[in-house]
Amino acid sequence: MVTTQEALQRAREADLDLVEVAPQANPPVCRIMDYGKFKYERDIRQKEARKKQSRTELKEIKFRPKIDAHDYGTKKGHVERFLRGGHKVKVTIMFRGREMTHTELGRKILDRLVGDLGEMVTVESMPKQEGRNMIMVISPNKRYMEQLARTKTLEPEQQLEPEPEPEPEAEPEPQPASEPEPVPEPVASAAAPEPDEG
Repeated sequence: MVTTQEALQRAREADLDLVEVAPQANPPVCRIMDYGKFKYERDIRQKEARKKQSRTELKEIKFRPKIDAHDYGTKKGHVERFLRGGHKVKVTIMFRGREMTHTELGRKILDRLVGDLGEMVTVESMPKQEGRNMIMVISPNKRYMEQLARTKTLEPEQQLEPEPEPEPEAEPEPQPASEPEPVPEPVASAAAPEPDEG
């Protein structure tokens, strides 16, 4: 056990700080350390821990009972992306006017979506009618997502081998310059008629 004065003296000699680490202990426990460095490292550790925490959000996607096949495919792709991001998805079917008499169409779309997503999804709350909307909440199947992530890490990275560079074509050897051949003058094909005398 060291007195406070002696501990402060030792800290000054080492050009460090005297930091109380356990004030509730009897006697209080102190450490001689570089407090600035300690604080910096602690902040970095906390930042890393915050990064690792997964924040799940509730995303929402809306369908209509008479949705076109292409639109359905696009929205299903959005749902898959949300699930891969670890988010829950609230799927809403919106009914208008007389569509309220055919709520089974909305139920069919929700069942089709769950069927298409397969093992990737867990139905958290079954479809229920709320006013003019039918709502269902789905969440990612953690076991399936972990398995998917594991298979991605196990796949060997395909390294593309660089294509061999084509060998440069041999340049033709230069030929000695020869004198240009004389161009023959054109020969007249028919003799010009001689002028008549007389």
